[in-house]
Amino acid sequence: MRIANTIAIALVAVAAAVTSSQAWANDAVKVRFSWKLKGEYAFFYLGRDKGIYSSHKVDVELGEGAGAQAALGSLVQGNEDVVIVPAIFAISAIQKGMPVKIAALYQPKTPFAFISHPDRPVTEPKQMEGRSLAVSTGDTATAYLDVLCKKNGIDCSKISKVQIDPQIKVPQFLQNKIDMITVYTNVDLPLIEERSGIKFAVLDLPKYGLSVPGLAAVVSDDGLAKNQDSLTRFFSATSEAIDLMRKDPASAASALRSAWSAAPSEELIRQSVVATSLSLQAPEGHINGWIEEKVISDAQDLVMSTEEGATRKEPSQYYTNALLQDR
Repeated sequence: MRIANTIAIALVAVAAAVTSSQAWANDAVKVRFSWKLKGEYAFFYLGRDKGIYSSHKVDVELGEGAGAQAALGSLVQGNEDVVIVPAIFAISAIQKGMPVKIAALYQPKTPFAFISHPDRPVTEPKQMEGRSLAVSTGDTATAYLDVLCKKNGIDCSKISKVQIDPQIKVPQFLQNKIDMITVYTNVDLPLIEERSGIKFAVLDLPKYGLSVPGLAAVVSDDGLAKNQDSLTRFFSATSEAIDLMRKDPASAASALRSAWSAAPSEELIRQSVVATSLSLQAPEGHINGWIEEKVISDAQDLVMSTEEGATRKEPSQYYTNALLQDR
């Protein structure tokens, strides 16, 4: 009888331990970026290294990507829980019927620009006429060049558009074979200027009316329905990580660099982190990532202006704020 009682007590203890372990286990959230590591992803690594995700009972797995389309496809297939892509690509995909939603928009305006050589500077749209511009597949800025021209009274036909492989556009530009290229001012520009030793002239595209929503987190409709609790905790933690990055860019740079096998200097990453922090904007009184309907509606206008057969949808079909718990 004593043996039976001892066994029974032991089984109860084991069951209690298992139950407790399950109750306190963190939820895994798989995150895929649309591209290789860069400074604007630093807050995810900072949040992981500082235990912010763990404090929200989330184990976050971060992975590099090979383009927005591949990341979105993997999301729909159920291989990822969240993908980090430029919002305009997600809007285009949803327009075509992909069952996903933008769940957080961190950059209402993509921080991009056309840069030119200091001896032939282009700092205003009208100066683009008579110059050559690198055009590549997937280049958002040049995809909406007609919009920029229309907003600023530019004759687009007077801009020489040179189709070029994205891999060689920077070398071609540095060799003065082309007048202008597109760069992300928070990521590409500091790197190009450090490596070349040249301070380039900058034509800030959002300043002249080309507002394209940038860095965003996207979830599948299926994941939104099944994993709302864990995703809500993930986005709360991510917002905290962004706040910490603003306060401590050096730690954010260090956290990213420790995960980056071929990283540039920590100072260069820090510059990128600081520039990224300035581009991450939320409406006043809302959590980082909060999405305003007008931003999505305006972006839909951009997509419809360039994609044949695109039809207008209700903005609510593109995004949700359901996973964002306000401060």
